[in-house]
Amino acid sequence: MKELVNVSWLDNLGFEVQMNGHQFYIDADPEVGGNKRGPKPKPLMMAALGGCTGMDVVSILKKMRVDIDSLNIRVEGYLTEEHPKHYYKMEVIFEFTGENLHEDKIKKAVSLSEERYCGVSVTYRKAMELSTRIVINGHELK
Repeated sequence: MKELVNVSWLDNLGFEVQMNGHQFYIDADPEVGGNKRGPKPKPLMMAALGGCTGMDVVSILKKMRVDIDSLNIRVEGYLTEEHPKHYYKMEVIFEFTGENLHEDKIKKAVSLSEERYCGVSVTYRKAMELSTRIVINGHELK
C-alpha cells in the first residue's frame, strides 16, 4: 500500500499541501522568512500522533460500549537544542469527560492504540521517547 502527499513550493518558505483531496499550507514565521499561512512542519507531527491515537481510542471505546462526553488530546513535544532540531520526546495527555467512565476500559483502549493500532505511535516510538497520561473528569490516573 502506498500513500501520496504532494507538497508544492509557493514562495518564500510557504508550501501548498495536497493530501487525500484536502488542501492546506505549511509555512514558517515571518522572522525566519515565512508568511505564517499555515502550521510549521514539526508540530504537524504532533497533530498526526494525536489524531491517529484519538481515532483509535474513540473507535475502541465504542466497541467496548463506553460512552464518553468528550475527549481532548494534548500532545507535548520536546525539541533538541542542537541542529538538526528534532523531537526527542512526546507526551500524549488524554483528557476524558463523561458519566460512569470505566478506568480499566479507558486504559485498555489507550494501550491498544499505542501498542497495536496507531501506526504513527509505532513509528515515532522507534525514533523518540513516548509517554502517556490519562485524565478522567479532571483526575489523573496513576
